[in-house]
Amino acid sequence: MVYIYPRSLSSVDSQYMYDYDLLRMALEKTRNEYGPYELHPSEMGMSQARAAEEIHAGSGKVNIFARSTAIEHETRMLPVRIPLDKGLISYRIFLIRSDDQWRFSSVRTLDDLRKLSVGSFLTWTDTKVFRDAGFNVVTGESYEGLFRMLVANRFDFFSRSVDEAYREYDERRELLPTMKVEEGLLLYFPTTRYFFVQRSVEGEKFATRVERGLNLMIKDGSFDILFKKYKEPLIDRANLRNRRVFRIPNPHLSPETPLWRKELWYDPLGDK
Repeated sequence: MVYIYPRSLSSVDSQYMYDYDLLRMALEKTRNEYGPYELHPSEMGMSQARAAEEIHAGSGKVNIFARSTAIEHETRMLPVRIPLDKGLISYRIFLIRSDDQWRFSSVRTLDDLRKLSVGSFLTWTDTKVFRDAGFNVVTGESYEGLFRMLVANRFDFFSRSVDEAYREYDERRELLPTMKVEEGLLLYFPTTRYFFVQRSVEGEKFATRVERGLNLMIKDGSFDILFKKYKEPLIDRANLRNRRVFRIPNPHLSPETPLWRKELWYDPLGDK
């Protein structure tokens, strides 16, 4: 079984290392049951939107990828409904310009936050979620371009998950010295990230093996070990329990999301 995931377009971003380390471990867990496998990136770099099109079309250039979920994606592709990030992407902190911290420190209500514009990628579900919640969304057509748009005053904040913001800041702090991580706010809307494959007989075989491997990892604790290795230092830096929390709905989340499986989800706020 040959698994091909999309090579990143970014030369500096490491956001998918965790996902495909997780995938490799899941495939290893199933080696005795399913036999050998290959796992490697695509020959060319591609965006998430391009990867989705390739998987949907069954081109063979890529046949599995990790991305945030939505009803639309689950209709076009076959999801492996195991939250890769334990729902951590639901918790958002912001990349902003350094001299704008005072504007965010003065935010007291969700309406205050709505007065500030948010940047998002054209095809991300985030874009729809924010617009549905009444935000002014400025879209970009390039992931790396969104960071440059932020520092160029094209919008006020870039919403990133707790495990993305500090890593992205660290990777770009020399190139974009006027960018920083906002200090006091946290936005929540329910979502998660899955592996997706093509809706086909072959895709179902690939998905069954991955789901089996991930469930074995959950059972033996290796899933949580890898999650903590990659995510815990970033979560600690975010100081979530001392942030002002705002919540917005996500009407694009499928009713088939396995919210009932409590062991699959991470809650950094407790009862806050």
